[in-house]
Amino acid sequence: MPNATEIKFGDPDTRIAQTAHWTVLLRPKQPTLGSLVVVCREPVQQFSAVSAAGFADLQHVVKGVEGMLRQVVDYERINYLMLMMVDPDVHFHVIPRYSESRQHQDVAYPDAGWPGPPQLEPSIVPDADARAKLLARLRGAWVAAGE
Repeated sequence: MPNATEIKFGDPDTRIAQTAHWTVLLRPKQPTLGSLVVVCREPVQQFSAVSAAGFADLQHVVKGVEGMLRQVVDYERINYLMLMMVDPDVHFHVIPRYSESRQHQDVAYPDAGWPGPPQLEPSIVPDADARAKLLARLRGAWVAAGE
């Protein structure tokens, strides 16, 4: 059963991958192309409360995320933000970073904060077709990344 944070970020429609302890979702608002949310599936609201198995699984998830985003976005840096102010379930926002805009479906996705801290706004909300195509690319790359 998905938790409130997974549901808020569109699970199962935006789901790219899921493990025993984590769900990888496409962020509805894209401050940079390929921005994600990685949500802990355990009923925890403090990072220190994640189980040992959850932490071990997180390593697998991070490798999958980085391999997938390297293929699809070719990021230069990657930021993991734990911003649990509104959504209390343990989760990270994953923001791929790059110095030059990336394109998807003829839309430019600049990194407004480069080279400084990430800016979550402005962001792009892909239309349904663009979102579906981005999800397909990410899901395909997740499998290719060694899932």
